[in-house]
Amino acid sequence: MNTVENIKAGARAAGSLPVGSTSPQAEKIGVMLVNLGTPDGFDFASMWRYLREFLSDRRVIEEPRLKWYPILYGIVLNTRPSKSGANYRKIWNYELDESPLLTLTRAQGDKLAQALSDLPNVVVDFAMRYGNPSMESVARKLTAQGCTRLVVLPLYPQYSATTTATVNDKLFEALMKMRYMPALRSVPAYYNDPVYIDALAHSIESHLATLDFKPEVVLASYHGIPKSYAEKGDPYANHCHETTRLLRQRLGWDEGRLITTFQSLFGRAEWVKPYTDKTVERLAQEGVKSIAIVNPGFAADCIETLEEIAQEVAGIYKEAGGKNFSHIPCLNDSKEGMTVIETLVRRELSGWI
Repeated sequence: MNTVENIKAGARAAGSLPVGSTSPQAEKIGVMLVNLGTPDGFDFASMWRYLREFLSDRRVIEEPRLKWYPILYGIVLNTRPSKSGANYRKIWNYELDESPLLTLTRAQGDKLAQALSDLPNVVVDFAMRYGNPSMESVARKLTAQGCTRLVVLPLYPQYSATTTATVNDKLFEALMKMRYMPALRSVPAYYNDPVYIDALAHSIESHLATLDFKPEVVLASYHGIPKSYAEKGDPYANHCHETTRLLRQRLGWDEGRLITTFQSLFGRAEWVKPYTDKTVERLAQEGVKSIAIVNPGFAADCIETLEEIAQEVAGIYKEAGGKNFSHIPCLNDSKEGMTVIETLVRRELSGWI
């Protein structure tokens, strides 16, 4: 047995290489894109399963289980699946029979794989924190393909315990069940990354150029979190405000032209303010006739952007007296959006390739 074979044999004996590995050069690196999640359908049963998983997450709902579970199982899961299902029905991708978020995240994964085709030992896949494809199934799939290292990209520009942290929680939970655990890198929040700010600015400028009106105000609307979470130290709201500040600076706009708001409130607790729906209502009542909304906190369009903003909030604005409204699409799998994703992934792959 030569020296190389001795080293490999010793490494296998020590458990540092999986059974069946031939050489370090033959090992692969997995890249997993992770977004929030999606129900399998908009029927009651599918929505119930999805909402149960989502609203049972201790990172999302921090109330004691003895207090929260009677509300969740006694009220929320008996009423919300029908309401949420009706909203999903409005934006469903009927051609593929799936939610737009699933369609777009798959497209992001496919395009990233193409962009990284110069790295033959890199395998790209995508997963959802809630719903399918699950993070555990994708982690197992990647390791079965020979991936001994894994880069996970939580598709949340701004960090929150309710998003980025729970993705990492779920991934480690999955890895705890595996005999051989790959080395792991998690891409950090990129709320202030120049490539992300430039991509947002370009998407806004390009979209506004297609309109037949000039928005007097553009709202940067982010998913909200309870105020108590921010008071406990969650940096999310601060990250959102910083994204808006940098974006405003990049666009050359003043504070009155681009403002930060928060949407998607849930429950009776106070959330971080100002609220998107209340803000558009106020603007309309103050005589602002034209607005646009961009969602910098979402890497792909989903129920919160396509239904809540583009339909529900648009209706609130017009009912309050507003005239012109436009929703600016998320970065999605656009050229600019994919530049952001590729840049972040290549940065984390540095030293592994």
